[in-house]
Amino acid sequence: MIVKNNIEQNGCYCMRSMKNHSGYLKKIEWTEANFDQGLEYLQIKDGKKTLGFIEYAPGEFSWRVIHADNYMVIHCIWVGSPGTGLGSQLVQLCLEEARQRKMKGVAVLTNADTGWAPSKELFIKNGFAFVESGPYSFELYVYSFEDSSLPYFPANWNERLARFSEGLTILRTDQCPYLEIATDNLIKAANTANIHPHIIHLQDRAQMMELSPTLYGVFNVIYNGELIAYHRMTERSFLKALKENE
Repeated sequence: MIVKNNIEQNGCYCMRSMKNHSGYLKKIEWTEANFDQGLEYLQIKDGKKTLGFIEYAPGEFSWRVIHADNYMVIHCIWVGSPGTGLGSQLVQLCLEEARQRKMKGVAVLTNADTGWAPSKELFIKNGFAFVESGPYSFELYVYSFEDSSLPYFPANWNERLARFSEGLTILRTDQCPYLEIATDNLIKAANTANIHPHIIHLQDRAQMMELSPTLYGVFNVIYNGELIAYHRMTERSFLKALKENE
């Protein structure tokens, strides 16, 4: 059974064992607030059990640092049992919706070095083609319905980092429920190192597109002009990264 956008009743897939955690609750609020901008949140369920999910949005409103007007952009996809075909089923549902909306195709940001972004194998299997590589092992894959302009990455990464050349800055959103834990771990590490972090809570896509120093967009940590993280780490790992960049 496919459940679409009924996140208030069905909750979200990630962190579902911690439904009272502030990160989970903020994710619910964030998702509901973004439905008005075309965000879609699909879950595959077997009775009450959720087997997997996919989240995507039109490129003009997506929360990845990609120029992808009139393309659908996949944020996240996850299935509990790999190899069952559920991942391909979710990708095909996204492709079909993009076709129905008469969009140009579907784009996705992949990364082989982290579990916080989709891996490319699923998309290659479903007909996506490599378009571009970016900093920190990110890659852009696209399924295009027509011979037209393709999505692309910004190029001013050094300029973005230079804006945060002094001190510790956290750029974050509530797009992922684990980002609350990530932020808490970093704040604890910063307190141990006697560093005061500056937190910027990104309010919209325009702000993210202007400030984010990575393609991931929704969470970045910069210390003295160097990126030290774009995903959740433990307090110990954050502290080690801070000391390495002093």
